[in-house]
Amino acid sequence: MNRIERISGCLLGGAIGDALGSPVELLEWPVIEARFGPQGVSDFAPAFGITGAISDATQMMLFTAEGLLRAYVLGSSRQACHTQDYPSVIPVATDGWLIRQMELWSRRAPDITCMSALKVSGRLGMVAENNSKGCGALVRVAPCAFFAHAFDYASQSGRLTHGHPTGYLAAGLFADILQCVVGQQDSLEHAVTQSLARYGQVPGIEETRSLVERVMFFFYEGYTPSPQRIDDFAGGWGAEQVLAIGLWCALTARSFEDGVIAAVNHSGDSSSTGTFGRWH
Repeated sequence: MNRIERISGCLLGGAIGDALGSPVELLEWPVIEARFGPQGVSDFAPAFGITGAISDATQMMLFTAEGLLRAYVLGSSRQACHTQDYPSVIPVATDGWLIRQMELWSRRAPDITCMSALKVSGRLGMVAENNSKGCGALVRVAPCAFFAHAFDYASQSGRLTHGHPTGYLAAGLFADILQCVVGQQDSLEHAVTQSLARYGQVPGIEETRSLVERVMFFFYEGYTPSPQRIDDFAGGWGAEQVLAIGLWCALTARSFEDGVIAAVNHSGDSSSTGTFGRWH
């Protein structure tokens, strides 16, 4: 498999996990179990009126990928625009690849923190002034892994919308791990340990490092994720929790399908944790 195929598979895997988890995103595990059986949801179900619908996480990821590509080719970013019905003082640029895909204009409950931070941004590149450590930055930065300086670019991207260090540094760590897996074809285990060695002492990353280290301990001790263990362990709403849950499910999975199914069946943010199916 060549590099382009690995990148395409990575983005598609994230979108599949997002679509699988979207129908159960706000449901507690007992409700999921009652509706789908003891294994939980294991195939696409209706969400947003569509079977297999992607959520805002995949929308943001795709536009992030396009933005990085355009910036790389042109040497600078082009005009920004909003596709979620928010007024903008910046004219909408229509010469992009994705802007003409009207399906991506569909409202998918866009991340409130992301939208509010961008709405009040006074200039292009202004960092967020909130204190959020939600996962809205984390789930969109996978494309940063396909460029140099993945940790720095993903952290900077995350900081545009999430002001808490955990919110944007978890995004940076994720992108660096993913770069090792996709670019260098490292095992996920080795990629995690190498990324922690490189960035585990960055000020502000303590919460993320602590949960990731716990996941590695569980992995080495043979503890496998279950809906109950995931709920007791982290919950899956903050950036560090989503990253940790995704890593745990991927490290212990025997296949892509096993990893994605484990990652979405719990009481937390199922669509966000589902995006980590890309590890396989």
